[in-house]
Amino acid sequence: MRFMVIVKANKDSEAGVMPTEAMLAEMGRFNEEMVKAGVMLSGEGLHPSARGARIRFSEGGVSVVDGPFPESRDLACGFWMIQVASREEAIAWMTRAPFEPGSELELRQVFEAEDFGEALTPELREQEERLRAEVAARS
Repeated sequence: MRFMVIVKANKDSEAGVMPTEAMLAEMGRFNEEMVKAGVMLSGEGLHPSARGARIRFSEGGVSVVDGPFPESRDLACGFWMIQVASREEAIAWMTRAPFEPGSELELRQVFEAEDFGEALTPELREQEERLRAEVAARS
């Protein structure tokens, strides 16, 4: 099972406050543990929402709104993609993440091809597999 772990933004991350060397070292040790265990697929920090944009789709067309966005608690400042055997294992890993009190992570399972049932026709499945292979070849 794959999960996206969303690191919730806070006032400091939205203000562009960068982590200290000690925080980066601690996160590096945690990431290294996950990589060695075969759990971590990827993980990155995100720039503040002031450097982002929201793209909204409506009946009238598409609109783009530049950041910053209010309500930092609704924003992400980083993520991991992990692969584990169960939701419980994902939670067990993430409860060990080196965050300060008040930090919040959101855990969301990623859909797999079989989750789409008959709507994912053999042709669509082949296309999905081909695109994934192309992306993997670029890494």
